[in-house]
Amino acid sequence: MSEKIKVLINGAKGKMGAESVKAVEGATDMIVVGETDVGDDLEQEIKKHQPEVVVDFTAPTCAMQNAEIIARSNAGGVIGTTGFTPEQIKKLQEQCSEKKPGIIIAPNFAIGALLMMHCSKIIAKYMPEVEIIELHHPGKKDAPSGTAIKTAEMIAEERNENVPRGTFEGGARGELFSNIPVHSVRLPGFLAHQEVIFGCEGQTLSLRHDSINRSCFMPGVLLGIREVMKINGLVYGLDKILFGK
Repeated sequence: MSEKIKVLINGAKGKMGAESVKAVEGATDMIVVGETDVGDDLEQEIKKHQPEVVVDFTAPTCAMQNAEIIARSNAGGVIGTTGFTPEQIKKLQEQCSEKKPGIIIAPNFAIGALLMMHCSKIIAKYMPEVEIIELHHPGKKDAPSGTAIKTAEMIAEERNENVPRGTFEGGARGELFSNIPVHSVRLPGFLAHQEVIFGCEGQTLSLRHDSINRSCFMPGVLLGIREVMKINGLVYGLDKILFGK
């Protein structure tokens, strides 16, 4: 490994990509060797610039294609693009089983959001009835968010699968993910926000995280770049890096 980690930012003209370029340029232990965006041939750009890590902030429509290109390369990957299906995650895990440096797919890079997700998993063991509300800017392409889906998956790991959902009249109950209702809001004025509401007899418990600006994601992005150099295979969720499996 070189003295500084060589990083290529894919989606560099987007808001998260541009923020990532600034963050990497400001880090003392890494350097931007390439910036790519729509219309660029990612595979050829990786061969040209020889990065050690590719950071991807693009769109759900091309996320899988980009991930497979990174998986075939000698570079590690830090992927913040959301919209992966469970089947795609499983396929990538199989493709990357022997890969080092590996790939990190992170639905969220904000440390506070990761703590919210981790705490939700702990609470679910004791208060299994829960719903999730996620709120984002209207430009977000996928709904529900990758963070909401990942949170639901983490909660489902800890709670009884037979938790009753209740009997409700009407259809405005959100969409079920891991048997947990998830409600998505897309409005101007929001960036990225999530509330996880637990309820049991006579009480409720709510966890909420608010991302005020995109700079809050950058410490997690830099952490991902550093840590992906050490891992084998694919890791789904930066929580696995912070809190273990």
